[in-house]
Amino acid sequence: MSNFFTQFMLETLVSSKTRVKLLLKFFLNSKTEGYLRGLEQEFGESSNSIRLELNRFEKAGMLKSSANGNRKYFTANTTHPLFSEVHNIIRKYIGVDKIIEKVVHQLGDVEFVYLVGSLSKGIDVQVIDLLIFGHVDKEYLVRLIDRVEAHLSRKIRYLVYEPEEIEEVLQQYPDCLLLWSKIDNDEG
Repeated sequence: MSNFFTQFMLETLVSSKTRVKLLLKFFLNSKTEGYLRGLEQEFGESSNSIRLELNRFEKAGMLKSSANGNRKYFTANTTHPLFSEVHNIIRKYIGVDKIIEKVVHQLGDVEFVYLVGSLSKGIDVQVIDLLIFGHVDKEYLVRLIDRVEAHLSRKIRYLVYEPEEIEEVLQQYPDCLLLWSKIDNDEG
């Protein structure tokens, strides 16, 4: 299924642009949290439309909330029965599934792939930032990225590191999201 088709289907099924933004914000990276005024600034939308959607998600049990001072923070409810399905739809929406499918498995000895940057925080942007840990054929990586970008409506930026650099590098990216690991994929 093409990224354009997935995007069209999500935006058709979920007619509220605010709802799509909230789905992306909370269901791409379950560690992401947000509060009403912060989301209002981030999305550039009225607090009323955001509040309405947040309340709907919370009432449905898809978001959890907690108070910190005078702010009510929201996070994804990862125990909700639909969390995994929504998470997978959002990954398809931004094209992460295509990156994993077409790039990682053909690169060489990849240990981990992380999503970083704005998308890892649930902010919909046109650039996918990746950290790749492993021993890869960098010339082949460039060709693969060019092909994947042709299928997505997004650009891909990446940095390649040696596997032993992972702890040091990930300290710089507190909102990173693990997309793929050799450990998880060797077991199955």
